[in-house]
Formats: sequence, C-alpha cells, structure tokens
Amino acid sequence: MAEEKEDKIKEEKPKKSVKEKEIKQTPEKESVSNAAPKTSVKSKKSAFGIKIEDMEKTGVNFGHRVSRLHPKMKPYLAGVKNTTHIIDLEKTSEGLEKALEYIQKIISEHKILLFVGTKIQVKDLVKETAEECGLPYVCERWLGGAFTNFSVIKKRIDYLIELEDAKKKGGWEKYTKKERIKINKEFEGLKTKFGGLKTLVGLPEAIFIADIRKDDLAVKEAKMKGVKVVAICDTNVDPSPIDYPIPGNDDAILSVKYILDKVKETILKSK
Repeated sequence: MAEEKEDKIKEEKPKKSVKEKEIKQTPEKESVSNAAPKTSVKSKKSAFGIKIEDMEKTGVNFGHRVSRLHPKMKPYLAGVKNTTHIIDLEKTSEGLEKALEYIQKIISEHKILLFVGTKIQVKDLVKETAEECGLPYVCERWLGGAFTNFSVIKKRIDYLIELEDAKKKGGWEKYTKKERIKINKEFEGLKTKFGGLKTLVGLPEAIFIADIRKDDLAVKEAKMKGVKVVAICDTNVDPSPIDYPIPGNDDAILSVKYILDKVKETILKSK
C-alpha cells in the first residue's frame, strides 16, 4: 500500500509542476501585452508635440463618405464609421512629422514657404497664420500662371507696391476726385489678388496647401516649376503628386487649425 501511495505522489508531482509553470508564465504574457507598443508616435510627440488624442478632439480623423473615396487614399484609412471613412491618425502623425521636419529645414535655411488656402471656411485662418509667420500667402483665387509666368505676376506685385507707397506719401492728391476713385478701385483689386504676395521676390521653395482639390492648379504649377508641395490630404483626393502629404480632414476649421498651428509653431521656432 505504501508503494502504491508513493507511485501516486510521483504521478501527481509532474501535474503540479505544469500548473506552476502555467502560473509563472501568465504574468509574463500579461506584462508583454500591457507593454506600450513600440511605434514612432512617441518620438513625434516629443519632437513637435503631436498627440493623437488632440487630433481626435479636433476631428482630424474624419474623412468623407465612403462613396467619395479616392483609391490612392486607402493606405491612410483606419476604417468606416456611419458610412464615413476614418483616417488612421498614426499615419497622420507620420505625415505631419515629416512635413514639419521639412518645413523646419527650409525655414532655418531662410527659404520661403508660400501658404495657399482659398476655400471659404479656412482662408482667413490661412491668411492669419501666414501673416503671423511673416510669409506670403494666397487666400483668394489662385491666379493661373502665378508660378509658370511669374515674371508677369511680379510686375503686377511691383505696381501694387508703387500705388501703396504713393498713397501713403500723399501722391494721389494730385489727381482729381474722379481719378482717385478710379485709381483706388484698381488698387483694391490688385490688393485682393496680390496683397499676400508682396514679399515674394521669386518662386518659393515650397507651398503649403490646405485643400488640394480646391487649389489643384497650384499643385500642377508647383510640380511644373519644381516647387515642393506640403498639403493636407482628405479621403477624396489623390495624394501621389504631393511631396509631403498630411492625411487629414481639410473641411473642419478645428482640424485645419490644429495642423496650421503645428506649422506655425515650427516656423516661429526655426526663424
């Protein structure tokens, strides 16, 4: 009987050791699963303060309805919610990081970035950002030939500056009231078209575009003249012509503001 008990004890011991191994292994597995994923998002936060939570709050991740998807935006998607595509904010973080690194580089080299945003809901925001950065901008209609025929555009800019200087110095006083009204009408028209370009003495190194669908001509002219393009790319556009695409919502003011604020911070720190 004693021998039988000893045999039973010997048989039970391996079973207990297996359970003990399982118990030992469980905390190890849990510690691995709870560990922070090794992604590049952390480094982005430390470099430019990019936070996925902030982008979620401002709606950067909301794209267009699924029916309006451009096939080339598929790699930047995280899924669909209520028939609306959701942009992968990790991809946005990566794109914004690369764009800011490039902007930081060109500004530190004293090169020019031109802001472009003619869509009604964001044009004032684009203008305000550009003025705070001391950089040129286009917030009304993009003028055909602005890059491809820059010499002609530059003449109009110079003429605007002449009229502005003459007005400040009282040079308009020599004209009759009727003539001054006519000159002022021309002056206001030039200011609307070229007012944001007064500091532009040559083609910029790069342009930042808030909506490449609305300002597709600016993209085409930039590519023709070798000007780099940094742009917000919503789910309904082709990002392939863009040198530094930033996947994101280009319709919501808060979304565009978040991205522009990051661009502004980078520029002001780089100057």
